Amino acid sequence: MRDKVPSLETVSSPPARKTFTSLKPLIRGGSMLAIQDIHATHRDFLTAATSENTRRAYRSAIRHFLAWGGDLPADEGGIIRYLMAHAASHNTRTQALRLTALSQWHTHQGFPDPASTVTVRKTLKGIGRTYGRPKKQAKALPLEDLERIVATLAALDTIKAKRDNALLQLGFFGGYRRSELANLQIADISWESDGLLITLQRSKTDQQGQGVLKAIPYGTALCCPATALRAWLDAADLRNGAAFRPINKWQMVGEHAIHPASINTILADCAVMAGLDYVPDLSSHSLRRGMATSAYRAGADFRDIKRQGGWRHDGTVQGYIEEAGRFEENAARHLLRKSGS
Repeated sequence: MRDKVPSLETVSSPPARKTFTSLKPLIRGGSMLAIQDIHATHRDFLTAATSENTRRAYRSAIRHFLAWGGDLPADEGGIIRYLMAHAASHNTRTQALRLTALSQWHTHQGFPDPASTVTVRKTLKGIGRTYGRPKKQAKALPLEDLERIVATLAALDTIKAKRDNALLQLGFFGGYRRSELANLQIADISWESDGLLITLQRSKTDQQGQGVLKAIPYGTALCCPATALRAWLDAADLRNGAAFRPINKWQMVGEHAIHPASINTILADCAVMAGLDYVPDLSSHSLRRGMATSAYRAGADFRDIKRQGGWRHDGTVQGYIEEAGRFEENAARHLLRKSGS
């Protein structure tokens, strides 16, 4: 059946079925819209209903299933064999995402869904109980280590160092995700008397594009995101377009935005230069975690931390707060102090 598999572009973007065949052509702006145009517009809306990151993940999952030897449409037995084949090597979070992708494919193509049966879900649960292991999380970058990186970059005084300094400071103090940093436009940045006002046109928690406004105050010590950003934009002579762009080995600035994944490499390279000894545990998410934990230690309250990071769920923020207070807010600490006295 594999030769009958539709394009993977349809994963999570169901085909615009012949819903409109009985409709007359529509009029928009004084011109007639043909039926094929209505189909195309409808398909665009269906595609926009799911984020590009989700579609990319689903397509990758479908390719993995096919590369293993699976057939589409699949049956329950094939799905279970697929799960069992990767039970010991792939964590259950990855397996669950692949099941969702397979479920979406079958639903959108009009086939019975074999990936959501009770037996399949119990199989996944059993695999999790047998092979489950904790999720590896990025280590939070504390403020004092960010300051070490900023001091190192300031001493270099190159255009790349200026970009990296602005990028990492904005990511940290703004609590931004890497995609948000990569997609940031200069037109969305406003310099105010108290600091920066930045409007995110779209983010992970704002898929409808309502816009999220975030304030970043001026700094009074080594770190100041607004000053670092102005130094970078002036050095690169950027007035519009993407705020953060790639730089080649000749120190030439590109025309387009950096790739979100490159922020991991930038942070790692800067951490190495600053002499940090936990570089393998860092990722772009370390900036957000670091802002949350450092802000809590500095006295910021729950509401302000959640708002700055743009977190949707209280539980996520609470986890960072608990991480920040593991030693200070610790029952054993009180006992050890008493023992010492």
